[in-house]
This record gives sequence, structure tokens and C-alpha cells, in this order.
Amino acid sequence: MPGKYTISYFDLRARAEAMRLLLADQGQEWTEDVVTGEIWQKGDLKKSCVFGQVPRLKDGDFLLYQSNAILRYLARKHGLYSQDPQEAGLQDMVNDGVEDLRLKYIRLIYQNYEEGKAAYIEALPGELRPFENLLARNNGGKAFIAGKQISFADYNLLDILHVHLVLAPDCLASLPLLAGYVQRLNARPLLKAYLESDARKQRPINANGKQ
Repeated sequence: MPGKYTISYFDLRARAEAMRLLLADQGQEWTEDVVTGEIWQKGDLKKSCVFGQVPRLKDGDFLLYQSNAILRYLARKHGLYSQDPQEAGLQDMVNDGVEDLRLKYIRLIYQNYEEGKAAYIEALPGELRPFENLLARNNGGKAFIAGKQISFADYNLLDILHVHLVLAPDCLASLPLLAGYVQRLNARPLLKAYLESDARKQRPINANGKQ
């Protein structure tokens, strides 16, 4: 059903992009409820949010907040969360690892970009190495990050890799499995169509213009 979901968020990729990747790749349509600075400053929307934050996902009458909770909710609805406890645990582990890296990236972008960028990029291959190692353990790196089927963790990982490839285009030079993984996922037909869409290309990565 067109527009089944509504994502309320700023006109950014940021915290909402992984859920967009998931929905696009799964052939789901959604509506963008763009939160402008003016709307946010009024305070009414912020007060209505459980933790005073967006993104917010609307699914019918159901409202859900917190980006990782939304990812897991969509994963359960669309068969993107393993039924095997150990495999699901690995997916959760990867997602938590992505969150740790995302927080470091956010601190760089908003707090220490000019002074810290060079050191951050130098350390980046080491930060990404655990994901390379996990890929190697799963079908020799030819499949997904955890399991035989794509999961919510793959979409979150792909998003964080996308933003780092903008920040440091050579960051996967020493990580061939991750480089192949990005190319493989980018080529999935529905995902490819979304990545090449004007809406996606025109949406800034971060609020301050740094990337």
C-alpha cells in the first residue's frame, strides 16, 4: 500500500537513512514528513516525541521512536531478523558496532571536524577491520554480515560505510571484503534505484554541511 509508512525527520540522511535503505530494498513505499528547523523550534513536535527526538516512524496508528528500535521493528515485519538466536545475536552485535562507530563519526562532524579529521581518517581502517573480519567468517565474505539472508544490520552497516566513503574515499582500500560488500549491496536492483534517485542524492548527509 503506497505510503504505508511515514518517516518524520529532518531533510537529512543521518539517523533515518538506514531505515530508508531497508524500506527501499524491500519494495516498501513511505512518505517523508519533513521536519523543518522552524517546526522543530516551535517545540510542539519535540514535546510529543517520547525521548524528545526524531526520527519517528508511523505505521498506521502506531508511532515508534529511536532509530535502532525502528530498524528492528521493520526487520521483524519484513523477515530481516534471524529466527536463530545465535545468528540474531550476531546481527545485534553488528548493529551495536555500527552505533559505536556512528557516535564517533557524529562527534567528528559536529565537534572536531577541522582539527580531528586527519587523525580520524588515519584510524578509520582499524575501526572498520572488525566488520571485515566478520564478513570473512560468513561464507568467505561473499554473503551478508551475519547469516545467509540480508538483515537490518546490513542496511545500517551499508549506510555507515556510505558516509565514510564520502569522508574518506580510500577507506576500504585495505579491506577488500567490505569494498566488495558495498558494491554487491549497491547493485541490488531496488536499492540501486533508490541510491540513484534525485531525492536521495539531494538529501544532505549532515545538518552542518560537513561530510
